[in-house]
Amino acid sequence: MKKILITALLLITFNTYAQNELGFDFDYAKFKYGEKIYLEIYYSINQSNLSVIKKDAEESVSAILSLKLFSADSGKYILSKKYHVNAVTRDNLSISKNLLGVLGFVLDGGNYELQIKASDYVDSTVTKSFTEKINLKNFSTQNINLSDVQFSARIINESTNKESIFYKNTMEVYPHPVNVFGQSYPILFYYLELYNLTSDTAKGNILLISQIFDSKGKKVFEKSKPISRMNNEVVEVGTINTSKYFSGSYSFYINLFNQDTKRGVVSSKKFFVYNPNIIDTNKTKSQSISAASSEFAVLSEEECDEMFMSAQYIASGAEIEKYKKLTGAEAKREFFFQFWKMRDTEPDTPENEFKNEYLERVKHVENKYKSFNKRGAKTDRGRVYITYGEPDEIELHPNDYDKKPYEIWYYNSIEGGVLFVFGDVAGYSDYELLHATKRGEMRDDNWVRRILTN
Repeated sequence: MKKILITALLLITFNTYAQNELGFDFDYAKFKYGEKIYLEIYYSINQSNLSVIKKDAEESVSAILSLKLFSADSGKYILSKKYHVNAVTRDNLSISKNLLGVLGFVLDGGNYELQIKASDYVDSTVTKSFTEKINLKNFSTQNINLSDVQFSARIINESTNKESIFYKNTMEVYPHPVNVFGQSYPILFYYLELYNLTSDTAKGNILLISQIFDSKGKKVFEKSKPISRMNNEVVEVGTINTSKYFSGSYSFYINLFNQDTKRGVVSSKKFFVYNPNIIDTNKTKSQSISAASSEFAVLSEEECDEMFMSAQYIASGAEIEKYKKLTGAEAKREFFFQFWKMRDTEPDTPENEFKNEYLERVKHVENKYKSFNKRGAKTDRGRVYITYGEPDEIELHPNDYDKKPYEIWYYNSIEGGVLFVFGDVAGYSDYELLHATKRGEMRDDNWVRRILTN
C-alpha cells in the first residue's frame, strides 16, 4: 500500500471552491428507530455564494438541494427528492452565515449510496455535489449500543421550540456539517443516544468514556462517567473546548463500556481544528526562524508565483484570495513561510516533511504528465496525483479495440476505497478526468460513452 499524504490542513481547506463551486457541506448520523434505522442528513450552504433575488423591498437567496438514495442491495433508487432552501438576506442574526438544515429518513438496514447536490436557484452552474457510500447496520436489540455521534454548533437544552427543524428529545441540536472548530467555533457540542441499557446483557457497572486523539495518535482529552441503568435509552450531550488545540485533525471516541463483562461498543468521528494563533511553545529553535532567515528568503516574485500555481490545490479559498492581493516578493515570501509552516505534519523536526513530499509530487507530475500544451501540474492526472498522492494501483488501457486510451487509478486508503478514471478523449495524450468516486470530485457513472470509438 502506498503512503497517502493527508494532513489536517489539506482536509481543513473547507473553502477550497472552484470558480463555480458552491460552498456546500453535508454530514450524517444514524440512530435507532424501533427495528429500523433513522438516518439524519445535515447540510450547510454558504449564503455568500448564492445569487441575491430582489422582490419588492425584500432580498433573499435560494438554493436547490437534490438528494438521491440508491440501494446497493436491491439495485434500485429508493429515494429521489428536491428541496427548495431559501433565506432572507437581511436576517443575518442567525448563528452562522450558512443555510443549515436537516433531513430525516426511516430505512431498513443495508448498503446504500447517497448522492447529494446543492445548486444556486438562479445560476445552476454554481453547484457542488457529493457521493457517499453508507452502510446502515441494524442496531442490536440485546446488547448495549450507541448511535453515531452528531457534532453541533450549539445545543439548546430544555427547548420549548418544538416547531424547530433541529428539535429532538427536548433539545435543539444545530448541526455543523463542516466539522471544523477552533477560531470561529471554539466549543464543539456533541449529541448521541445510548440504547439497551436495561437489557439482561447490560447488567453491571457501565461507563461512558470520551477520548480525543490528535493526528499523531496522542491522547489530548479523556473523561469518563457512570451511566445509570434506570432507563433503557438515554441521550448524552457534551462539549469540548477546542480553543487551545493546535490546528490539525482529531478523532473523537465514545466508548460505552461494561466494567463487569469487559465488553463495550465504540462510536467515533473525525473533526478538525483551525487555530492559526495557537503557537506550539515546545518547538525547537530551528523552527522559530522568520521568513527572512528561511529557505523562502531567496525566492523571487516569479518563483513565488510558480509555487502558488501548484500549491493552490491545497489552499483555502481565503488563502487564494489573500495571495492574489499580494504584491512584491517580500509579502509573497512571508505568505509561503506561513503557508507551509501551518501544514507541517511533524513540527518537532527541522524539516517540513509535508512540504517536501508535496513539492516532490509536483516535480513528478511536471515530468510525467505534461501534454503538448499543458504543464504536468495543470493536467487532471497531475492535479489528482498532487492532491492525493501516488495511487495504490493503476489500471492501464492503452489499446482497447473499441475505446480511446484510458486509465483507472485506485486509492484504497481514502474513504474506504475510491477510484479515478481518466481518458484521452481529444487524442492528444491529455487525459481528462471522466469519473471519480471521491467525495467532492466529478462523478459520471456513464463515463464509458465518452471514450467509445464507434
